[in-house]
Amino acid sequence: MEEMTEPGTSSEGTVPAGPAPGDEDPPYLYPDYVATRLRAPKRPLVLLPQTLTELSGQRIVVTGRLLDADARPIRNQLVEVWQANSAGRYRHEVDRHPAPLDPNFTGAGRCLTDDDGRYRFVTIKPGSYPWQNHDNAWRPAHIHFSVFGRAFTDRLVTQMYFPDDPLFDHDPIFQSVRDPEARRRMISTFELDLTEPDWAHGYAFDIVVGGRAATPLEH
Repeated sequence: MEEMTEPGTSSEGTVPAGPAPGDEDPPYLYPDYVATRLRAPKRPLVLLPQTLTELSGQRIVVTGRLLDADARPIRNQLVEVWQANSAGRYRHEVDRHPAPLDPNFTGAGRCLTDDDGRYRFVTIKPGSYPWQNHDNAWRPAHIHFSVFGRAFTDRLVTQMYFPDDPLFDHDPIFQSVRDPEARRRMISTFELDLTEPDWAHGYAFDIVVGGRAATPLEH
């Protein structure tokens, strides 16, 4: 917390009232803007090192239902997920992306669906990452899902994306699903009702195995 002193002064001298030549950002203290006299810092800013909280990313809850072609719940079935961390790096020996690894985050999880076909994971929002498919190529943030339907032949591997990602139009993997409606079925929805106050954002993602409304297969 900054110690308040008289407006326009600090232990280091007078805070400049205007921007330096070439500085396009407004100053913290601008006397004609009266409110800045009280809220502008009076001492030099202190740079704080990043902690695990900043490095581990935005906590999220991802939940949804596993359904068959007739929208019936598929109960007691295995759902597996894997993902990059918040810096866009997988905990895998072949991932050479020079982004930091969190020793406390494996990027993988599994659970069984309940009687309503519902699954639920608490994780962090993955970061995008470069993948060298073409010049300046980046993958949109995504989580991989592997599920089974009512038989082994119903196995589905797909990817869940996040709403409004600016990389959608530039990603050949996402665009390889040619039907726009099918692509939309791979995008989760942000749900405030699933968001837990002071804890995590909530995203909903239903997975349909088989039928015309099936979630697209995507490796």
